Amino acid sequence: SVENTRDIIGVIETRPQLAPYQVALARGISERYLSPLFDTVALMLPPGFERKVVTYVSLAPEPRDVSLTEQQQQLFDLVPRQGRVSLVELEKSSGKKKAQTVISQLVRLGLVARSYELEKERVKPKIVPYLRLLVGANEACQEAAGWRDKRVAKQAVLLDFLAGQPGLVSWAETRQKTGCTKATADALVKKGLVAFQPVEVRREPISYENIVPSSPLALTAAQKSAVESIKSSLLANTPPVFLLHGVTGSGKTEVYLQALAGTVKLGKRGIVLVPEIALTPQTIERFAARFPHRVAVLHSRLSLGEQFDEWQRIRKGEFDVVIGSRSAIFAPQPDLALIVIDEEHEWTYRQQDTPRYHARDAAIKLAELTGATVVLGSATPDVATYYHAQQGDYQLLQLAERVTPKEGSPLPQVEIVDLRSELKAGNLGPFSRSLVRAVASAVLEQEQVILFLNRRGAATFVQCRNCGFVFRCRRCEVALTYHSAEDALVCHQCNYRMAVPQVCPRCASRRIKFLGTGTQKLEEEAGLAFPRARLLRWDSDVTRGKHSHEEVLRKFRGHEADILIGTQMIAKGLDLPLVTLVGVVNADTGLNLPDFRAGERTFQLLSQVAGRAGRGARWGRVIVQTYSPEHYAIQAASKHDYAAFYEREIAQRRELHYPPFTRLAYLVYSHANLGVCQREAERVKRLLMTERDARGIADLTITGPAPAFVQRRRGRFRWQIVLRGAELAAFLSEIPLPRGWTVDIDPVGLS
Repeated sequence: SVENTRDIIGVIETRPQLAPYQVALARGISERYLSPLFDTVALMLPPGFERKVVTYVSLAPEPRDVSLTEQQQQLFDLVPRQGRVSLVELEKSSGKKKAQTVISQLVRLGLVARSYELEKERVKPKIVPYLRLLVGANEACQEAAGWRDKRVAKQAVLLDFLAGQPGLVSWAETRQKTGCTKATADALVKKGLVAFQPVEVRREPISYENIVPSSPLALTAAQKSAVESIKSSLLANTPPVFLLHGVTGSGKTEVYLQALAGTVKLGKRGIVLVPEIALTPQTIERFAARFPHRVAVLHSRLSLGEQFDEWQRIRKGEFDVVIGSRSAIFAPQPDLALIVIDEEHEWTYRQQDTPRYHARDAAIKLAELTGATVVLGSATPDVATYYHAQQGDYQLLQLAERVTPKEGSPLPQVEIVDLRSELKAGNLGPFSRSLVRAVASAVLEQEQVILFLNRRGAATFVQCRNCGFVFRCRRCEVALTYHSAEDALVCHQCNYRMAVPQVCPRCASRRIKFLGTGTQKLEEEAGLAFPRARLLRWDSDVTRGKHSHEEVLRKFRGHEADILIGTQMIAKGLDLPLVTLVGVVNADTGLNLPDFRAGERTFQLLSQVAGRAGRGARWGRVIVQTYSPEHYAIQAASKHDYAAFYEREIAQRRELHYPPFTRLAYLVYSHANLGVCQREAERVKRLLMTERDARGIADLTITGPAPAFVQRRRGRFRWQIVLRGAELAAFLSEIPLPRGWTVDIDPVGLS
């Protein structure tokens, strides 16, 4: 129980915002990931719903006559004699902690009083003024015809325009087409001829201007079997979770579309998740063509107003399908019967901040609560997902062949180039001799090429060649990356930026060298190697605008560029029929990270990016450049052999006791002082071991403490402890960790 409570100062909404199943889902996520319940509930509230309480300070009705310290007097003088001031304003003048402490002292002294109000609403329905004619059109025309005086000529023009309209006209459109001012319209309002009328308009994120309705495609036998299995599950009392394992280009999207059509035919609805905002333009286009004006979209690139309108319309049941990134799983879609998670293996489905949920697990829990069917689709399923399918927990559906205009097996031929041999031959550039010949040939044949490198920037680090000094972020223990477009060094952890130095700060040498290659540098090198080719780059540095992804995709699909250079976002689900060649510039960028999933992620990335080649009428080819050609992940990807990769990977996981044979918890402590950080990590390690031994939990192993992979981030040192066991959430929920600790249950990375 709570002794002191605050008064309720207002009702935000008269009806419940959450359905019972959403409350249960929020509790389930909170318990699984040890997230505060309020944070998980907030995932399901309308966009912009969160409103902070604003604290105001004013003089007390009868202030006492007391002596004050200098600090107290300074703040007391800032409180207006009449009215009030927000606590935030006072914090700006003297610091947050100091202001809060001193104001509390002044309240106890009876000099000031605090009051609380909710901040203003962040988003509302969009209300636009329209003009309405109050008389008949003929009467209005006759009235206007009689106005010959120049002083009312503009009024006549406006009246004639409104008389020619079939209904209400927005004031913005009226002003644009007539050139009339607000004063002219107000004059007609006074005469009782027209009236302004507020109209609620919808902020529509999807433009159907270039979307042509489409019809279902003919299905292969494997596709038809998959669709029928999913449709049958829609009628089951306990529908299964499906894993749709199909090679790249095998027509998984058509299976989704026809399964959704069957869902809609039953009077039900669906949600479709994609892993990247970059994929939403293409996905929206295909789904909106099949379900015209019945598709909603939710993702962070929409304005708050667009998100608000879409959420409200979804809640009212105006859409058959909701498409979006991971947070779209919490859309209030009524009559939910089908949930599709495309590219289910992608780590972007995991929320990296509190609450640290995984959209795939949230979807499966949501399906349990609503009776919906879940379809997990991927050409390279997560190892744990495929293991569940092998164990019978999920039902496996397979599409083993591509659906393309070509006959025969159209999976692209993959060539592995050993970069060690290229160095021995004297080739120091980023492109092997084989890749140079292949790119030149493809461009000559008016085909398109993708060059993939999972690093952005122009140089991955900058070093003094005299003393070896490497320029690092002053707040993070990482090397700064050179970005040539901005001519600046940038930290990819905290976005700290600094000008490019002319001399070394340690030895004053001018021998500053830019080392390593990112996508910006690769674009420069490609321009030199292929001067006649038109280049286009697609990474997070060039897609910061709201419609940047759509613009890049439109240009490349329209063949306004011959070579597309990009990071991992180009590897995910794009259908580009003119691409015949994919070049993986360096397959080793993620292979040697200190993460047990490094091999899996490398295999997935290589397989997915290779899958962009040869999806049209022409054969595809892939060239993979690597310093580790013998690695099992690279070998399996080159042969499009998921089964071989899975058998090797699952055997290692079983031997080393990694997921899916156990669960992990990643505990990180951060502090501005390195010594304090290390001592606290060691203290908590001892606490965890004591609690484990006291409860007799035999299968719980505790590794660490040790510095995190990124040891310092945003000025704070980081130490980590890794737990491995079955019931980690239950164990950790009973151990109160102090401030500064973050707990990540089932992490997707250990960095």
